[in-house]
Amino acid sequence: MDALILQLGVALAIGLLVGLERGWQERDAAAHSRTAGIRTFGIAGLLGGIIAALEQALNAISVLIAGFLAFAGILAWYKAREAAHDEDFSVTTVIAGLAVFVLGALCVAGDFRVAAAGGAALAALLASREILHGLLKRLTWIELRSALVLAAMTAIVLPLLPDRAYDPWGGFNPREIWLLTVLMASISFAGYVAVRILGTARGLIVSALAGAVVSSTAVTLSLARTASASNNSLSLSGAASLAAMVSVLRVCLVVLLLAPDVAAFIAIPALFAAVAFAACGATALAIAGQKQDSPAPSRNPFELMPLTIFALLFAFASTASAALASRFQEQGLLASSAVAGAFDVDASVLSALRLAKHSVSIETIGQAVLTALTANAIGRLCLAMSAGPVKFWLPVAGMTLIAATAGYCVMRFL
Repeated sequence: MDALILQLGVALAIGLLVGLERGWQERDAAAHSRTAGIRTFGIAGLLGGIIAALEQALNAISVLIAGFLAFAGILAWYKAREAAHDEDFSVTTVIAGLAVFVLGALCVAGDFRVAAAGGAALAALLASREILHGLLKRLTWIELRSALVLAAMTAIVLPLLPDRAYDPWGGFNPREIWLLTVLMASISFAGYVAVRILGTARGLIVSALAGAVVSSTAVTLSLARTASASNNSLSLSGAASLAAMVSVLRVCLVVLLLAPDVAAFIAIPALFAAVAFAACGATALAIAGQKQDSPAPSRNPFELMPLTIFALLFAFASTASAALASRFQEQGLLASSAVAGAFDVDASVLSALRLAKHSVSIETIGQAVLTALTANAIGRLCLAMSAGPVKFWLPVAGMTLIAATAGYCVMRFL
């Protein structure tokens, strides 16, 4: 009995929460001029819970079905009269009322915590009317198409690809390669959205830092493509430098967690390189900030052809790296780290760290990690040169050279 009282209380609370939002939206309407307000929605949620309790007590699902149909018919009839009077064709109130009834029934017949979460989500969705409608008005067809393509890449293509290697060395895995492609497209799209919402300067910094947590290579390629239509490429170059800093710090963290001995070997050179990337990026953004920001270009957030080419190149690099590591073992570790690191520094670093269990020296593994970081920086620069204009990749080349020089000098000194 106590559990039932709690469930009915949650059902009532769901109705009151949704009714509060509906009532606030129609707070200027005259009394008794609306089909449902805060009290009606509260009663709807409680009614759903009571009918679900009756269904359980009588062990007759027909009670719940009949109750839902009766409630839906009464609510729809009153809303139809209101719509005819106001010449209004919105069906939101009817759908919200039916959802409240079902959530109230779920509180008793199912998990009331799930129902409570659904009620909160329903109220939040109803309250976001102006935001969502404003977003639809600003949304372009290119942006909508890109979102749909990204959804298809993620929800349709990715699950269909086999998750196993097709080469003798275990380097060519279709699902892993396509996953990187999806991540790359997602980062590009997220960066586009960030620039649209936050503005050119703040959006670039946020999207570059957040995207580099997943893939600094993808961030650099996205920024290079953006630079082709931008009047202020120096800010994009600065964002690419910040992304490189995050990539170096991320690798240091991974090595520290998995192999602290190797982390002690690479920490100082890698951190000096990260500081150099940060200083160069901040300087570039400060200089670019003195210029008048140009409006964000209207472009496709990502295109399939560059993504496909990158996926093919990554597949080749992964296969070649696995083949070198399998053929030459420790002697080929630096070569395989350089090949794999050019496209995926994380995969290269993890492959090197796995060899710590096979009597490979800490110095050799540390050199392989630093080689992967260097190769990744060179790979990013090559992508920037192939996809972006000179005004973008030339500052990136200078920043990369400064960071590499700083790390190398510190390593030689130590």
